[in-house]
Amino acid sequence: MAILIGDTAPDFTAQTTEGEIRFHDYIDGSWAVLFSHPKNYTPVCTTELGYTAKLKPEFEKRGVKVLGLSVDKIEDHEGWARDIEETQGAALNFPLIADDGTIARQYDMIHPNADNTLTVRSVFVVGPDKKVKLKLEYPASTGRNFDEILRVIDSLQLTANHQVATPVNWKNGEDVIIVPAVTNEQAKEKFPEGWNEVKPYLRIVKQPGA
Repeated sequence: MAILIGDTAPDFTAQTTEGEIRFHDYIDGSWAVLFSHPKNYTPVCTTELGYTAKLKPEFEKRGVKVLGLSVDKIEDHEGWARDIEETQGAALNFPLIADDGTIARQYDMIHPNADNTLTVRSVFVVGPDKKVKLKLEYPASTGRNFDEILRVIDSLQLTANHQVATPVNWKNGEDVIIVPAVTNEQAKEKFPEGWNEVKPYLRIVKQPGA
């Protein structure tokens, strides 16, 4: 069964480069990003993991814990981590899961039409409530845009905290949209400085906290 947005993210216990973790305990009230890699010692993955390590301060600022997953043994992860630091200029600073395929199948990360054994590049953003808020899938040949993942997390957190949505191509700091579920009376309390009503269903307001 495919995991859909709004589903509870499956729990699991796994060995990682930072010891054994249980996923739901690891989240512990935080947001989380779980992203998979086809296998160790692949060039695109090496660049992704290095860049993600460099982004650690940005994830921490947003209260996000990051976990990588590769269907390889833990001892293989150690050598790959050295290569990542050497080639990308950043040491691995988040857990990398050693999976035997069990977790990959739980999360429907293996697509037989692409490859029977390798995971596609899956990304799951999980909220503090353990619900899946976002899922992305890339082919093995295409590196992911982690700046976009940060942008989406900013949007998701604004929705969770302030009941606003973000328009096309939105960037952090730009105007947002009051969600339709918020009535004008409620909006007056939440946004006392007012908003621009383009249409009754399209109410533009300054980003809260910007």
